[in-house]
Amino acid sequence: MSLNIDRRSAAILGFGAYRPSTVVTNDDLAQRVDTDDDWITSRVGIKERRFADESETIVSMAVEASRDALANAGITAEDLDLVILATCTAVSQLPSAAPQVAHILGAKAPGAYDVNAACAGFCYALSQASNAIQVGDATTALVVGVEKLTDWVDPQDRSTCIIFADGAGAAIVGRSETQQIGPAVWGSAGDRPEAIIVRDRDSLMEMDGRAVFRWATTEVRPQIEKICTAAGITMRDIDVFVPHQANLRITTNMLRALDFREDVVVAKDIEYSGNTSAASIPLAIQRLVADGLARSGDKVLTIGFGAGLTYAGQIFVMP
Repeated sequence: MSLNIDRRSAAILGFGAYRPSTVVTNDDLAQRVDTDDDWITSRVGIKERRFADESETIVSMAVEASRDALANAGITAEDLDLVILATCTAVSQLPSAAPQVAHILGAKAPGAYDVNAACAGFCYALSQASNAIQVGDATTALVVGVEKLTDWVDPQDRSTCIIFADGAGAAIVGRSETQQIGPAVWGSAGDRPEAIIVRDRDSLMEMDGRAVFRWATTEVRPQIEKICTAAGITMRDIDVFVPHQANLRITTNMLRALDFREDVVVAKDIEYSGNTSAASIPLAIQRLVADGLARSGDKVLTIGFGAGLTYAGQIFVMP
């Protein structure tokens, strides 16, 4: 026996973003740890980042990014029947954040759940939303990547406090006449959990930056060609490249071995947002849109990678 399933097509309808108002510069960090602007800029490419205040939570930031995405997509929360929220910085594991976000937005009892794939979380969630729409589980989905990493970073640990920051990005995914979101290519290296780890509920983040750099540039980078193959196009067809904003040196290293066109647009939002884990890709996309560098119809290649160790990526067409 087989099921007669009428597959539909999915597309991204709009993006949204929320950045906390508190800007923290490298000079600000140099007041409390042994570092300076030149050292941070040369090592990770960050000039400033945003820190949330005590009143801002992953729920409140996700709500603001989602409202922005809904407005840009031209729909209301009542149209949503699925909400997927990607985060690795929830203070409490119960209840999950997605149902709370959906309720505050005014969605009418949608399916709602959280995903924790760290910095790859948004790409995992985007794939799940696209698949749900294709098989008919949903008609309109909200995908959110949100982090409050300052809750989990030691402000005196130079290896992490200069890198990680807070923020939220969101996308609306809906039905389309043609498929506008490519298949995800994903994987993991579970034999290296201690590369980025929070050991227990009373601990803060620890990171082996060199190990992550080697893994991202040697094992994750080759996945980019697989993402293109899965979508049936070549690297020369890509208009915009949005890797997870982990470290500008990782992005530069990746680009050396990739056959993109010379005019490909490369996201470098890390310079002003820091590493916001699951929020970094949608935040970077929204900045490119605001700057006029990502336009409707562009083919965008994304890839997220981080703690787990996990990675995921796909190609989509800009709304």
